[in-house]
Amino acid sequence: MKRRFPLHFLILSAMALGAAAGLALGARAEPLGELGKVLIQLIKALAGPLLFFAVVDAFLRTRVRARSAAVMFGIGAINATIALVIGLSISNLLKPGVNLEMGAARTHLQLAPLASGARRIDFLQAITGLVPTSITQPFNDNAVLSIIMLAVLVGLALRKIKDEQDGRLSLEEHVATGLRAVEVMLGWVVKLIPLAVFGVVAKTVGQHGFAPLRGLAIYVAVALLGLALQIGVVYQAWLYFSGGSAELRRFWTGAKDAIFYALGASSSLATLPVTLKCLDRMGVSTQSARLAACVGSNFNHDGIILYEAMAVLFVAQVHGIQLGVGQQALAAVSCLVAGIGIAGVPEAGLISLALVLGTVGLPTEILPLLLTVDWVLSRGRAITNVLSDIVLSMLLDKLVPPASDVRASRSPATS
Repeated sequence: MKRRFPLHFLILSAMALGAAAGLALGARAEPLGELGKVLIQLIKALAGPLLFFAVVDAFLRTRVRARSAAVMFGIGAINATIALVIGLSISNLLKPGVNLEMGAARTHLQLAPLASGARRIDFLQAITGLVPTSITQPFNDNAVLSIIMLAVLVGLALRKIKDEQDGRLSLEEHVATGLRAVEVMLGWVVKLIPLAVFGVVAKTVGQHGFAPLRGLAIYVAVALLGLALQIGVVYQAWLYFSGGSAELRRFWTGAKDAIFYALGASSSLATLPVTLKCLDRMGVSTQSARLAACVGSNFNHDGIILYEAMAVLFVAQVHGIQLGVGQQALAAVSCLVAGIGIAGVPEAGLISLALVLGTVGLPTEILPLLLTVDWVLSRGRAITNVLSDIVLSMLLDKLVPPASDVRASRSPATS
């Protein structure tokens, strides 16, 4: 049996080889940077259909009691809102993108018109433009808000038809097949990340040496700080007020296996079986565990949401674009809906970030450079998402008595 190297090992190797190639080739390494652009284009092309099928599939495959759903979505909405506030706040306060700009990233990306602020984001026009003029337009434009709106309408309609047919809907399997097909294609694209990282690092080092690395290091540090605040403050507050210090001990003792597995797997979907075992050992009811960790995690992606909110402002700062309150509100809404139903593929946070940047009118040329360090952040996002599922399961178990009429299904949750 052929032994496979983990993705993070391949990325680190690609970075080392790319740095060596950049030093050796100098400015001649510039064409290698096109590898990163090609990869981002592939991701953007597949991300829209991925979100659409994932949301429709969630509507078709899940049904929960009204009270359980209200509690679950209520807590999830609070956590997501706080994650957005943390992500935007730390980016506004610490301004990590300025450091990458000082590392010559602006020259590297050749975006002088955008950096001068010539391109503005009209909040009202963006809101009124959410309603698509055709079914295909949102996918052509990679407009994440319009795609989600369309997916919700289609999902609700198909759910109603399924209920009218006593749960029999032949189209359900086709939707699931479509979702799986996009997941497989994105899985193939993700395998190309080391090649893209090699090209991007070679071009960057060849043109600018190692100056941009300082900005990337600050970018990673700020993102990890935000995720740490979500885990160490928000989740701890929920648990403390629901059960005191005893509940905190129960949480950290029971969640250890899931944390370490998420750290290695870099995916909350891959960690799901371990998460459910941890919840079972912690004494959480099967109903609450499956509802929050399976069904709920279709919508419960605090790690991705927080990261995207921070990263959107980071990209704007790199290019010298000032986002007003209304523009940041649009970015926040885009981050929120992009996290809904994101499927179980690696690097999902970066995939949805590509959509969010397009929605709010920001350039995506910097994304290949961010690929070089996303293997670190994807683990932080995965751990945050897993702990969010565990906290939500514990709270739901306390607030809603177990019942037997909840049906759960597969959960497309990831980093």
